[in-house]
Amino acid sequence: MSSSPRTTVISVCYNSLAVLPTMLDSMPRGTPVVLVDNASADHAALAQLAAERRVHLVRSEVNRGFGVGCNRGAQEATTEFLLFLNPDAALQPGALEALEAAMDRYPQASALNPRLMDGDGKPYFKHRSVLLARSAWMKRGWPDRDCVVPVLSGAALFVRRDAFAAVGGFDPAIFLYHEDDDLSLRLARECGPLMFIRDAEVRHLEGHS
Repeated sequence: MSSSPRTTVISVCYNSLAVLPTMLDSMPRGTPVVLVDNASADHAALAQLAAERRVHLVRSEVNRGFGVGCNRGAQEATTEFLLFLNPDAALQPGALEALEAAMDRYPQASALNPRLMDGDGKPYFKHRSVLLARSAWMKRGWPDRDCVVPVLSGAALFVRRDAFAAVGGFDPAIFLYHEDDDLSLRLARECGPLMFIRDAEVRHLEGHS
């Protein structure tokens, strides 16, 4: 990593201690990480882990939802890009660099998704949303190349910080589920297209965060 990182990783934690070490181990050296503790029962152990790994920990005394936690973490960032990453996800080698390079390659894009896979290595691609007309849905499975997509998964959502601020971040009225769909639609409408980036890979253990 350069002496001036371009990306801050933000992860909202709720009793996530079992999976967090793997996520933190996947970070390229020098990457700023903000952990937002959404009133976890394991806060003391989480604070110890954050101190050992030298990552910034923000604690909320009340769990106000995933989106509010993401917004709180984003307030701590000063980098060009933000990566909202679930605590049960792990960057594969070169993923962060590939996402940053894609933002340079596609300057009109506001936000990106990497190629997500589950714990068994099977493809996960968010091809539809309840907030989209069925006609806008895409086929299942990873696209075979970089492409514009109608919606992004919040499991590993890479966004320009200025664009995130311009749309007001995640809607705080949505506690959990579909908050990433809502953010995606506002980013696409107000800031620029959303894209799938084929050569950036992230493993996600669904249901473990």
